[in-house]
Amino acid sequence: MNLLSIENLSKSYGEQLLLDKLTFGIEKGQKTALIAKNGAGKSSLLNIIMGLDVPDEGTITFRKDIHIAYLPQHTDAMKEQRILDIILNSDTPLIHTIKAYEDAMNAYSLHENSENRKCMELSIEKMDALAAWNYESRIKDILSRFDIHDIFSDFNILSGGERKKVILAQTLLSESEMLILDEPTNHLDIEMIEWLEGYLSQANITLLMVTHDRFFLDKICDDILELDQTKLYRYKGKYSYYLEKKAERIANQSAEVEHAKALYRKELEWMRASPQARTTKAKARIDSFEEIKQKALQATHDTHTSFSVKTERIGNKILEINNLDFYYDERAIIKDFSYVFKKGERCGIVGPNGCGKSTLLKLIVQQLRPTAGRIVKGETIIFGYYDQDGLPSDCYGKRLIDIIEEKAEVIQTSNGNYLSASRFLNHFGFSYQTQYTYYDNLSGGQKRKFYLLLVLLTNPNFLLLDEPTNDFDIETLHLLEDFLLNFTGCLLVVSHDRWFMDKLVDHLFIFENNGMIKDFYGNYTRYKEQKVWIEKGNRLRAKADKPKNTQSPSQTSSSKMTYKERKEFEALEASINELEREKIELNDILSSPAEYAENIETISKRYSALCEELNQQCNRWLELSEKE
Repeated sequence: MNLLSIENLSKSYGEQLLLDKLTFGIEKGQKTALIAKNGAGKSSLLNIIMGLDVPDEGTITFRKDIHIAYLPQHTDAMKEQRILDIILNSDTPLIHTIKAYEDAMNAYSLHENSENRKCMELSIEKMDALAAWNYESRIKDILSRFDIHDIFSDFNILSGGERKKVILAQTLLSESEMLILDEPTNHLDIEMIEWLEGYLSQANITLLMVTHDRFFLDKICDDILELDQTKLYRYKGKYSYYLEKKAERIANQSAEVEHAKALYRKELEWMRASPQARTTKAKARIDSFEEIKQKALQATHDTHTSFSVKTERIGNKILEINNLDFYYDERAIIKDFSYVFKKGERCGIVGPNGCGKSTLLKLIVQQLRPTAGRIVKGETIIFGYYDQDGLPSDCYGKRLIDIIEEKAEVIQTSNGNYLSASRFLNHFGFSYQTQYTYYDNLSGGQKRKFYLLLVLLTNPNFLLLDEPTNDFDIETLHLLEDFLLNFTGCLLVVSHDRWFMDKLVDHLFIFENNGMIKDFYGNYTRYKEQKVWIEKGNRLRAKADKPKNTQSPSQTSSSKMTYKERKEFEALEASINELEREKIELNDILSSPAEYAENIETISKRYSALCEELNQQCNRWLELSEKE
């Protein structure tokens, strides 16, 4: 049964057609992702569904008596002052019941008569039926997950990111049958995203969500709607299935357009050479010609070739950080951190919001002074620094193409060829027509992307990128990843996009809350796997230690390892180390599938079997470690 049905929905803004006769439905329990390029109409479609905008034509139908909760991409100030008032500002049965209970209790405390007693008893029954008694603790729990602890503080003095978290909490706590979420992971750090991922995966809800976070999308949704060139395409599967089927669709469409172009040229010759006779046969051919013309001239997907900008030569000395300390209001943000960067190094930075990730980048580019320690840059190093909070102020009143050409009219690529500034912009999604737009008229996401391109154009050999993926669509992320994979300099990147990090970095700086920074060799997925195993091992050891004082001597002796088990335990340690080594080797191979195309299927099967075997052996090792 559809909770939401949309039929023949169309919407234009001025001369631009954004949505063209879209028809789709969302069934109960379905978790659907809506993806598209920036500016294609994702947020506009959600606003129309929620009645915040009006379609030119078409119908939107919700099932009767269901409640929809909506998380917009941007949040404004509200009449309600306190965070708690915002949370309780939902038109759902649960919230109505809680408010009715509070009113009944207040009325009875003022006048203890039979009518007020009856109202109070009825409200208590409804509270029991909806299990609403622990609602306040649930509010505090979810807000604490988003690092918001004072539910009585003023909502309107919060930052944009904090407001988004409060509205997200309101959405989750509304107990609505259907959630519509526009970029829910913006402004969340990785731990918060992973918590939200688990919450939405397990919740018995219907979901329609716009997101560019591919890990998040892949974990939650198995139904994908793609809005492409005013049309809607549906894929019943995970993100990998979508990529495969989209490639097939584009190939088929390209073949159809090429066929139509050949037929169009042939028919165009006939139209020019033949008099337009009034016979029925000629009229039919003329009508057919118009259809062929429309098909032949339709836009096709551009195929982008890989390239990288030429970087300046890097000397032997790159960047040295020696015993770095940084304190803010007597709080240790970074404590005794040392590291020497090597050529071609690719490092990611992860940690909770506010732990000092951006601070490290600002210290490296000398926007901040360290409390103690030294940072020594090599003479040949040219930094390219992308600041998540900084947009260029000298671009207003100028056209994009003029701004780019002020930096460089042509860009030399790493293979010695040259690329015009206009082609460089077009590669990253700024069409030749858009390039003559003034910077002032760009959306927030487009301004961020343009700023990143300005950083890439400076020919840096050491890139420092602070949250470069925020507000980018999935296609732009693919282009940026491809560009950075071909970048030959050093890369230091802060990002909450786990897919992006896994693809680009070979080790991580892990920020811990005490100011210490740990270096982990491997990508984020490997770090997360190791963290899970360590936490699981700690829990099992704590569980094993707990009953030691209460066990009788006979129980204690029976729980000790036997000689056979000890031998098995030692063998498992050696086997697990060997399997981990093989897993790393196979993972490296699978990261470059083109080099091993002939054997990739065999390697992939071995990798799956190895992961299963490793999982079994680790479980057995943990079981025996309890006795140890």
